[in-house]
Parts: sequence; C-alpha cells; structure tokens
Amino acid sequence: MARKSWMYAVLEAVQYEMRQDKNMIWIYELTPPVASTPGMPVINLEKEFGRKRVVNTGIDENWMASCVLGAGLAGSKAVTYIPYQGNCMCFQVIQNHAGKLRSMTGGMASMPIVFLLEMTGQTPGFAGQHSDYEIDTYYAHIPGVKTVVPSTPTDAKGMMASAIRDPNPVCYLYPAGLRELMEEVPNEQYTTPLDKAAVRTIGSDITIVGSGGGMPEVLKAADLLQKQGMKVETIDLRCLKPMDTETLVKSVQKTKRLLTVDQSYYTLCPGAEVIARCAENVDGARFKRIAFPDAPPPAAPEMFLWMRPNADHIIAAAKKLVG
Repeated sequence: MARKSWMYAVLEAVQYEMRQDKNMIWIYELTPPVASTPGMPVINLEKEFGRKRVVNTGIDENWMASCVLGAGLAGSKAVTYIPYQGNCMCFQVIQNHAGKLRSMTGGMASMPIVFLLEMTGQTPGFAGQHSDYEIDTYYAHIPGVKTVVPSTPTDAKGMMASAIRDPNPVCYLYPAGLRELMEEVPNEQYTTPLDKAAVRTIGSDITIVGSGGGMPEVLKAADLLQKQGMKVETIDLRCLKPMDTETLVKSVQKTKRLLTVDQSYYTLCPGAEVIARCAENVDGARFKRIAFPDAPPPAAPEMFLWMRPNADHIIAAAKKLVG
C-alpha cells in the first residue's frame, strides 16, 4: 500500500497490463502518460515501452478513437487518452462503430479498448466553450459501450484494470477535479467490477447518490448531516452503464427518500436515470435531484462554484426531503 494520486493509480494499472501484454498500446495527444507521487517511482509509459507502443499523435481525436478501435479488432488491448475539449470529437466513432461491432459480429469481435475521456471542464476557470459537462450522459446513452466514472484512486486503478481486460469497449471518464486527490492504494494489480455501485455510508433516513467529481461534496454533506442526527446512506454510482439498479433499489426501499447529486446538467443527468429506475421499483418513495443548471458554465470561478452543487446545496435538499 502507498498513497497515490488518481492518475498515478490509473497509470500503475496500465503499466502492469502493458508489461503483461507486449502488443498493448497507448495513444495520446499533448499530455504524455507520466505520473509521480511522493515515495514512489515515476511512471513514464513512453520511456518504458517506447514510441511504437506509446504514440503521440497529431491533434485528431477522431483518428485516435479509430486507431484503438482498429487495434482492438486486430486483437490488441489499447487505451487512448482524449483530453478536454476533444472528448466529443470521437463520439461518432464510439457511438456508430465501437458500440455496435460486437453485436454486429455476434460477439466474435473482441474489443478490449478503453477511451479515457478527460472532464477538465467540470472544474472552475474554464469558459463554456472549454467545458466537458455532459459527456457522462452522452456516453452512458450508447448501447454496447460500458461507461464508468471512478471517484477515488483505489477505484480508478481497479476499474482501469477491469476495463482493459473487458472484451467490450469502455468509456472511462476522468473527473480532472480529482487530480490532486490521494489515498492509500494497493501496489499489486487488482480489478474492480464495472457493474457495481459502492455504498460509502450506511443509513436509514435518506439515500444520496452521486458520482465522479461530485462525490467529495456528497460525502462532506453526509458527514455533516450524520453529525446533526440524520442517518444518511450514500452511494457512489461508479458505473453509469451498466447501472447497478439492484443496489440503488435496495437502498431506496429502506430509506424511502432519494436525493441525486450531479455535476452535469439538470436535464437528463445520471441522477434522472437513477430516479427513474427507483421510481419504477419502489412504491411510496420521495425523490429529488440537484445538478448543474441547464446553462453553459461561466468562466468566472465564483459564478461557476455558485452554480455547481456543493455540500450546502446537498444538506438543504436533504433536510427538505426528510422534513
């Protein structure tokens, strides 16, 4: 075990898989696959595996997505790192090809490929044209593609290992607001399921569901509410598709109150799907969602932070829901 950042944990998982499979490749533009953390060796995939396996391309996200898709079809595991602003440029390739080819080939086409999509625009200081606010919903909507969004370094490592080994293409969302988050992460390789939510706290008064970069504020709010006497159950979705309906429904059957928290836009945010699934399966429950307003994120950090759900917003909504 050692303290590691989110991206260090991800690259540690990738490094292990690349050492096991000499045909595995990493495709990137602009941002080299390098990470460091105190007390641990620097990870530099390009230096270790060479430029034939770790390729710095031109600025063409559509080509990058197509490249790893072709590599997967040819039998190679592959990861591509799509930076912010570019993470919708590859949507057509993922939606129209990656999401359909396994079905079109009757499952014969194995595609152990990962689209690592950066969500930098969910942090303050980026004007609307640089935001990446809705990509969680965009990619979770595509049949045939798994979509995950880890919120901790531990999950980031385990889910990357699982994503690389999965025969289905995986959209792996990177909430860049968690860049500095650090925690104790195992040094050995391990896997984390791509279809299970994580129950972070146990309670019986209300279920609060979040994901990705919103989880730190969810857990902060839950801690404050617990200290005020409210028994809060918090669930980290982790997997947007397939969504762990069983865990969600089981919790709401117990609490009868569900609050969803999203950093993405209010309309069709992941929380809307959570509420729909629970409403279909739980009678007599009450529901509420809070999310970023349906407006382009402003450049001014003060305005941005006012619009984004935080612990104060979550606490107020939870108290209103519980009554």
